[in-house]
Formats: sequence, C-alpha cells, structure tokens
Amino acid sequence: MMANTLNSVQEDEVSVPWWKSGYVWMLMAGPAIVVVAGCYTFWLAASEPDAVIDENYYQKGLELSKPEGQRSADMTPAVKGRNHAVTPAGDKPE
Repeated sequence: MMANTLNSVQEDEVSVPWWKSGYVWMLMAGPAIVVVAGCYTFWLAASEPDAVIDENYYQKGLELSKPEGQRSADMTPAVKGRNHAVTPAGDKPE
C-alpha cells in the first residue's frame, strides 16, 4: 500500500517545462516591468534635455545677495512684489 502511494505522488510530480509554469512568468514579470520602465525613463530624459541656464547666473546671484539699496533697478519689482502680510505697516516698501 505504501509503495502504491509513493508511485502516485511521483506520477503527479511529472516535470513540466519551466515555461509552462505560471509562477515562473509571474516572478519574471516584476523585474521585466522594471527594466522596461527604466528604459522608458532613460529615453524620456535623453529626448527632452533640460533648459540651458542663464550664462550670467553667477552675477545674478550676487545681485540678489546685495542689500536692498544697492540692487539695480531691474530688481525693484521683485522687492516690492513680495508678500508683506506680516510686515509691520511702517516697514512696508512704497
């Protein structure tokens, strides 16, 4: 009786080719999706390059760090346009 049960178990476990097992495809699907998403992300990043920064970025940064009275006239709208909701009434710019 024991040998009969052992034979039936071995007959049920007949090896199936790996590509016919659904679990193998499920396990390979995750890394495959990540590889495809990575390739798409690389293509997206390479096809639309970033905008070139201003050639004079260093001078503009220095201009921003100057005290308010020493800034050039082109910075005046930025200083006046700030949100002064918590600034005391006497300190607000004209």
